[in-house]
Amino acid sequence: MKIIYRYLLILLVFSTLLSACSLVRDPLDSYSDITEGETVTGEKVVFKDKAAVDNFLASLYNQMRDRQEHWYVDLLLIAESHADNAYAGTTGAQVVPFESNAIEGSNSVVERDWDRYLEDIARANRLIIHVDSVADRSVNDAEIKLYKAQAKIFRALAMFDMVRIFGSIPVITTIAGDITSENIVEVYPQYFPKQSTEEEAYKQIEKDLVEALVDAPNTSSSNKTIFTKSVARAMLAKVYAEKPLRDYNKVVQYVDALATDGFDLNVNYSDIYAMNAGNTDLAQRNTRESILEAQFLPGAGNWATWMFGRDLSNYDNSFTWAKWVTPSRDLIQTYQNEGDQIRMNQSIVYYVATWSNYYPASHYPFMFKLRSGMSSMVKLRYADLLLLKAEALIMQASPNLTAAADIIDRIRERVKLPKLDNSIRAGKDRMLDALLKERRLELAFEGQRWFDLVRLDKVESIMNAVYAKDSGRKSQVYPFNKNSYRLPIPQAKIDQNPNLVQNLGY
Repeated sequence: MKIIYRYLLILLVFSTLLSACSLVRDPLDSYSDITEGETVTGEKVVFKDKAAVDNFLASLYNQMRDRQEHWYVDLLLIAESHADNAYAGTTGAQVVPFESNAIEGSNSVVERDWDRYLEDIARANRLIIHVDSVADRSVNDAEIKLYKAQAKIFRALAMFDMVRIFGSIPVITTIAGDITSENIVEVYPQYFPKQSTEEEAYKQIEKDLVEALVDAPNTSSSNKTIFTKSVARAMLAKVYAEKPLRDYNKVVQYVDALATDGFDLNVNYSDIYAMNAGNTDLAQRNTRESILEAQFLPGAGNWATWMFGRDLSNYDNSFTWAKWVTPSRDLIQTYQNEGDQIRMNQSIVYYVATWSNYYPASHYPFMFKLRSGMSSMVKLRYADLLLLKAEALIMQASPNLTAAADIIDRIRERVKLPKLDNSIRAGKDRMLDALLKERRLELAFEGQRWFDLVRLDKVESIMNAVYAKDSGRKSQVYPFNKNSYRLPIPQAKIDQNPNLVQNLGY
């Protein structure tokens, strides 16, 4: 009981920060860090004017840009090191279990991500719920719709990653009120939400994106940092590829809509990641295939670079400790077997290190797609969606293997690889294997591999076999099975909330 009461006290503090009562349009005073002010009758105001709403919307964009742990760093640990693309990299007790398949509910990375995603969702809820009630009436109806659409896309992005990682999650679209003696029976349970099913979570994500598609900002070729209609379309394509709401016709529909929006592959694969000649800035931002990215300009460094390798704009900065997500021998061998030198060179780089956890220090590989403090974090990229369309064409009720193969060939031709052999193009299973390999080579270190294996039920067959053929991988602790498709719910959260149920297998 002491744990529950302590948790309640914490939640009450957050509630004060995130909630507000009904508004009266009176002059405001008593400003504080908690609210935008109060009316003369003591009622709290969440947003006092349009500037306050704009600042709060900017904070949502900053969440995706600056809270790099769960939006990028941990996602790569899960998607690459928990799959066959990478080793953990360091010897940290919270990181190695992702490589060895020994993750438990006590893992601090898992707990951090659970908390951060729920925090993101709570922030989105605040804008969605309270933007209608700006105290000075300075926001018109069209602007309200625009604000809500962006917040719904942000909520969908956070909930999509969370449900893919944890499965059944609390689907929260409201803000808990302050607890008083009069309402404690009604409000108290809001602080201990139950988990929704995966299908319910995906339906909420779908609802947010479909609604946002109507009012979100139009796509801009010069600014890919905004939650636009194209972001909503890309996310809908990804949602409809997942098992709970699977609809391959809609995957094709929304990916085709992205082409209509003007997205296409870069002519040169390297342009997506390249620095300028002096390593003082990116060669390009807002490339034609970037759909959503977080950008970092010179002087505003991207610290996640330090977690994975060298910062080419500051070469020796923070390069004294072992990095996360070390490219695996199995991935390197796959690039070499395919003769895929272009993508390998853009994905993996070798430096001299001061540690030798997985390779000799004199020739140590690092993931290379985030290579400077100015590198963008690309959240959505057209090549990913184009290959997702190929997946849909292969897996739909009446497969179109020729059209799927043409997409894969287009991806391959950009990096000077030959078209798929006719023997591959003629069989559904062979085409699916070719698709998975192409996604692996194209999207390595972009946070896709683990989720590809889960989506296509390939976890057991691929991951249980990799330990025997990859001599550098740490020993497998537990075999992968159907329960492995979701990570554990943080045990500390279960201890605090009796309505949470641990995932099977943990």
